[in-house]
Amino acid sequence: MKSYNLELLKLSGLDFIFKKHLNKSITTKQNVINPQASPSLDILKIKYSNCQKCPLHETRKHFVYGDGNPQAEVMIIGEGPGAKEDQTGKVFVGPAGELLTKMLNAININRQDIYIANIVKCRPPNNRDPFPIEKEACLPYLMEQIEIIKPKVIVLLGRVAASTLLPQQENTSLSSYRKKEYYIDNIRTFVTYHPSALLHNASYKLPAWHDLQLIQHYLENN
Repeated sequence: MKSYNLELLKLSGLDFIFKKHLNKSITTKQNVINPQASPSLDILKIKYSNCQKCPLHETRKHFVYGDGNPQAEVMIIGEGPGAKEDQTGKVFVGPAGELLTKMLNAININRQDIYIANIVKCRPPNNRDPFPIEKEACLPYLMEQIEIIKPKVIVLLGRVAASTLLPQQENTSLSSYRKKEYYIDNIRTFVTYHPSALLHNASYKLPAWHDLQLIQHYLENN
């Protein structure tokens, strides 16, 4: 795979890393959709929309359940809704969502082919990290989504998602998570930077690109 000059990466914007499409397409399950799967997620989304299991319901505008292809081979899990997500009820629709779409396109994955959810379904005030009680309240929803979708790959975005779902200590660095191989319910699981981190720290762009290449290689060869 073509390597990128580090100096050029430092001088370039985010598009430079994430706009170049690779030649080999990744097969998804979008062409073999089970018509019974999508309504089940839609029904659950409505069923849980008035959840009051933790204090976050007191400040939310919308319960942000998740969106995407119910037969996705790739499931992406972030931390929680931001301001735009809270306003619209949809996942990853702000600047971080736009960058996520570019990241996926860079490895020939269309956003409509995947499923995206978060650790918590309601926005923590001021985008703070969700508290343990909030994560515990939402985890059954997330694990149910994983069970219904049964993806080939799970991608965890950021330290909160990784520390919540993977068997390590809460203070483990994201760099440490990225270096190890994980499985959630026998599903190969990758860890990479949250797009919002890339928007604030350009030094994460190159390692994030390496993570994307690993994900693409796995999808193309398994």
